[in-house]
Amino acid sequence: MASLRFFLCFFLFCGSSLNLVCSHRCQKNLVALFILGDSLFDPGNNNYFNTIARANFFPYGETFFKYPTGRFSDGRLIPDFIAEYANLPLIPPYLQPGNHQFTYGSNFASAGAGALAETNQGFVIDLKTQLSYFKKMEKLLRQKLGDAEAKAFFSRAVYLINIGANDYVSPFTTNSSVLQSFSKEEYVGMVIGNLTDTIKEIYRKGGKKFGFLNLGSLGCVPRQKALVPGNTGSCFEEITEIAKLHNAALSKALQELEIKLVEFKYAKHDINISFSERANNPEKYGFKVADRACCGSGPYRGINSCGGKRGVTEYELCSDPSEYLFFDSNHISDKANKQISELMWSGAPNITGPYNLKALFEA
Repeated sequence: MASLRFFLCFFLFCGSSLNLVCSHRCQKNLVALFILGDSLFDPGNNNYFNTIARANFFPYGETFFKYPTGRFSDGRLIPDFIAEYANLPLIPPYLQPGNHQFTYGSNFASAGAGALAETNQGFVIDLKTQLSYFKKMEKLLRQKLGDAEAKAFFSRAVYLINIGANDYVSPFTTNSSVLQSFSKEEYVGMVIGNLTDTIKEIYRKGGKKFGFLNLGSLGCVPRQKALVPGNTGSCFEEITEIAKLHNAALSKALQELEIKLVEFKYAKHDINISFSERANNPEKYGFKVADRACCGSGPYRGINSCGGKRGVTEYELCSDPSEYLFFDSNHISDKANKQISELMWSGAPNITGPYNLKALFEA
């Protein structure tokens, strides 16, 4: 009997020890997902430092999670759906306390962040700081796995990045004078320059497969429309115009990187097209309302008051967020995020190209 107990204990000990080692080494073909960006991708990093740019209160999270997680949505964000399609668990916020193994990846995104350190400075984790967190994690994993295995792990991984919108909106919504110092083209060049520097740094650490969103019609979201005098329903055209400059510069930069960087592959989703289609033909995509948000106040519910925790306490809330393209004044609903994610995952080259994300995960 004693020998049987010894055998069982030995078996259980070996099993648990093997499990610890296996967290990485028994998943040789696992493709991890690393995420950098802004509120479209932030699963709650902003919960863990002092900032007003948070969504960790009701009604955020009300439909899918049934509680607020810090995501700027009634439910899931694009990285949550991409993780699901790739057979990965939800990728947690990097700053979330706990014992992170990083086996499946990590999410560094921060609501309000820009490619430029000056954008919403002091309230967000800017792109350069997100990159520093990634490099810190990469060093940790390299020490744990060894150079060869770490290199293979990071070269298999997919890197999802969305940045730029806050850089272009903030000069028009704050007392910034940056566009008096630089032309719009120069300013876009600064944003794209910081983004390409980040891509190159990740590439140096082994990253080869990247996913991007370009920018939608930024001036047509409820918050920007509410800034246009007269409540005519018009978009804030000046913001949309600079977003178009960004999209052209992003396409050019990615094409150049594809030529310069060996084995660099990318999927770029044209959210400008997919957003415009849903804004102009909401019923076709299962939405009843596309010209105002589900949650907020004022014209188009474009005042950023959803949840009543950002200075304005009163707000309106719709009964069914799935009927709305926008959940709050700036961010699309769980249902809209799902539709965009499906196009990023398996969309045709005219909407997501030259690869889609499914092809990158299988590459």
